[in-house]
Amino acid sequence: MRTKSLKKNKINVITLGCSKNVYDSEVLMGQLKASGKDVVHEQEGNIVVINTCGFIDNAKAESVNTILEYVEKKNQGTVDKVFVTGCLSERYKPDLEKEIPNVDQYFGTTDLPILLKALGADYKHELLGERLTTTPKNFAYLKIAEGCDRPCSFCAIPLMRGKHVSQPIEKLVKEAEGLAKNGVKELILIAQDLTYYGLDLYKKRNLAELLENLVKIDGIEWIRLHYAFPTGFPMDVLELMKNEPKICNYIDIPLQHISDNVLKSMRRGTTQEKTTKLLKEFRKAVPGMAIRTTLIVGYPGETEEDFQILKNWVEEMRFERLGCFAYSHEENTHAYLLEDDVPAEVKQQRAAEIMDIQSQISWDLNQEKIGQIFKCVIDRKEGPYFVGRTEFDSPDVDNEVLIDASKFYLKVGDFSMIKITDATEFDLYGEPINM
Repeated sequence: MRTKSLKKNKINVITLGCSKNVYDSEVLMGQLKASGKDVVHEQEGNIVVINTCGFIDNAKAESVNTILEYVEKKNQGTVDKVFVTGCLSERYKPDLEKEIPNVDQYFGTTDLPILLKALGADYKHELLGERLTTTPKNFAYLKIAEGCDRPCSFCAIPLMRGKHVSQPIEKLVKEAEGLAKNGVKELILIAQDLTYYGLDLYKKRNLAELLENLVKIDGIEWIRLHYAFPTGFPMDVLELMKNEPKICNYIDIPLQHISDNVLKSMRRGTTQEKTTKLLKEFRKAVPGMAIRTTLIVGYPGETEEDFQILKNWVEEMRFERLGCFAYSHEENTHAYLLEDDVPAEVKQQRAAEIMDIQSQISWDLNQEKIGQIFKCVIDRKEGPYFVGRTEFDSPDVDNEVLIDASKFYLKVGDFSMIKITDATEFDLYGEPINM
């Protein structure tokens, strides 16, 4: 027997995948609230909107499983309606409609006005930049561009997100000012490709000018750069990073591989020599800069020799932060034409080897921090600790600084000077000091 849900017309938005999806969900929620809708994020509601990820196999599986979970709740009567949006829906809508027909409606990544209409809301153009943030109050993502023009062979993002479109500087400044007024102190700049920012609007790479405008905003103390592409990186950003205290000495620059053979097949437009030179220029221009990268192992045709080149290079470069993924064979990408010839177990073994190397590097670098003092933002209290971050750490993916809450009181959302007293591979321990 069906039991009718109790929470009438409460819309529950569920976000899967990357920070770009987090941003999109926040915009959706802001629009719904402006139309007078009762909207929550990942809580109970009788109307569910699932914002999916379609990037790689694991993410797609998580998205499908979440859809199936809520369709089952709909069948049981605890949920009235299920809507699906985001990248998976954009890419596989016909297949999803056929395989999971009990979803009320599927929407793509550019269908926000249509999704709002289905939810009984109007799209309000005047809400530019206004959204319901779901991150801790002290930081927020600022999406400066959508889509990607790069031809990387392994990547399906252009299929789901379209061509690169930059947001105008004045619009982003207005959005950032609104976030600052709501207590946001750290802006995390995101895009599929920060490096390309401005080429379409201003006919030049214009990230530096955007940053020059954002640092003037009262209340913003940190600005962090995520997802820069190595080819054509605007070097004037480094001078700004060095001289402007609000810009964190941190960059996330996914490099994917370093063997010239693999880079060529990946269509990355660079070589080992050029990439190594670029990273050395980064470190020369901004001493002490933290560089985060991501790598892909098991790409079609990756030989043992290619992998050894990658391992040796990771050991040589000593990245402050690094993630490693097993290659995922994605339909309709250029690499899908190649034979996915590296066995799954070999992919996983190679990824584990890279992360073992990085774990030791991270341990060594963290040991050097013991006794040093860092400005940290306190993100939350969790269990017996206040949990903070240095300017060299991004939320969710990097090191955290743990402070014993039984000995010290810190205010969540504030900055504090923390002396590091101990360290593991991926966490620091510290105590506040009065400067």
